Amino acid sequence: MPVQNGNILIVDDNESILSTLKILLTPQFQNVVAISDPGRLLTELGKKEFNIVILDMNFRAGVNSGNEGIYWLSRIKEAYPEMSVIMMTAYGDVEIAVKALKAGAADFVMKPWDNEKLVATIKMAVQLNLSKKEVIHLKERETGLKNELNREQKYIIGSSPAILGVLNLARKVAKTDANILITGENGTGKDLLAQEIHRLSSRASEVFVSVDVGSLSESLFESELFGHSKGAFTDAHESRQGKFEIASKGTLFLDEIANISMSQQSKLLTAIENRRITRVGSNQPVETDIRLICATNRNIEQLVKEGLFREDLLYRINTIQIALPPLRERGNDILILADFFLNKYSSRYKKQEIRINKQAADKLLNYSWPGNVRELQHTIEKAVILSESHVLKPEDVFLKAPAPLNSQLPFVTLGEMEQEMIRQALDKNNGNLTAAAAQLGITRQTLYNKFKSKLSDQ
Repeated sequence: MPVQNGNILIVDDNESILSTLKILLTPQFQNVVAISDPGRLLTELGKKEFNIVILDMNFRAGVNSGNEGIYWLSRIKEAYPEMSVIMMTAYGDVEIAVKALKAGAADFVMKPWDNEKLVATIKMAVQLNLSKKEVIHLKERETGLKNELNREQKYIIGSSPAILGVLNLARKVAKTDANILITGENGTGKDLLAQEIHRLSSRASEVFVSVDVGSLSESLFESELFGHSKGAFTDAHESRQGKFEIASKGTLFLDEIANISMSQQSKLLTAIENRRITRVGSNQPVETDIRLICATNRNIEQLVKEGLFREDLLYRINTIQIALPPLRERGNDILILADFFLNKYSSRYKKQEIRINKQAADKLLNYSWPGNVRELQHTIEKAVILSESHVLKPEDVFLKAPAPLNSQLPFVTLGEMEQEMIRQALDKNNGNLTAAAAQLGITRQTLYNKFKSKLSDQ
């Protein structure tokens, strides 16, 4: 018979019982240790990773209460909660057996024992211990995964009234499970605000999962968000969880929510309303428990009016709306952020400590920052890389030139400007009227009418 995994510790004051059990169990298990003094019990458990303890109930002559065994059982469970302990006694007292089981014993065996039944009982107890340890291992791995996913936590930096108002609102809504829509220009830090809300929420110890849904094609949308079963499509070599399942118990952040198609909106609405998803290629619904945060840089209410975004979906994702201010409205936050990025990139690129002189600081403050915090970050990184001294001067800070404000406009009339904008949008979207209209912020029908009007004028 093959030896089963398992290390066994036997504790009994009867040397003949110890010898008998060693002879019986040694061929069955990897390692069997026998001791007669319960005072050595915890010391032995500290030497080796045991799976099971076989523990006598009584150790003093003439004492049959079982209290000694209960005492040592409690010491074992206190130090090793996952340990499986089988109690043994020569006295068939049901009350003692119940007391031992209530105290955490895995089973109760009477002396004399039936060898086959005893071995079967021990094997079951070993398996129970191994299962408990596996659960603990999986929980540790899960914790490690959550820590890894949340490891890149960043914080919103600033002290301007504009950003403090946003953070105050975020703190108020974070403790609830209300769905949140974050709006703001590109580069304002919508993803950072979503992470901050998650950090302040009751779900902070769970995962934060971020998805740029605006970049997902029709074919990938369902698989990415809802998962798929093995064989659901050509490349589905194994089953895979979607973002909704991964984020369950935590927070799901859907960025660029206004850029998804009407078909994708319908599927997303169904998942949010039903609180369950169905993997691609499966008929089995999966319950989900997520805190939903969405974000967009577009005027989503205008998209609803133009028929490009479902009003019922907007109601679902927009219980609370938080608008992030552009960097140009945050005053001295520009300099606070610039100092933060200076320290970050000076350290990364192993430069001496760098500071900004007053003229360079004024240049930063007087710039409009169309790319917001992201543009400031890239500007400071470039300045640090190219700097040759420990002080940044105005000429070290490269900013985009402002658009020319003079009479030499490339267009004579508003009509010509509109036609050029339509032409550029169509070129960028390869003639796709729906995509071009979305870029221009008008309906497809409006774009078609303007296009037809232009052709009739020619």
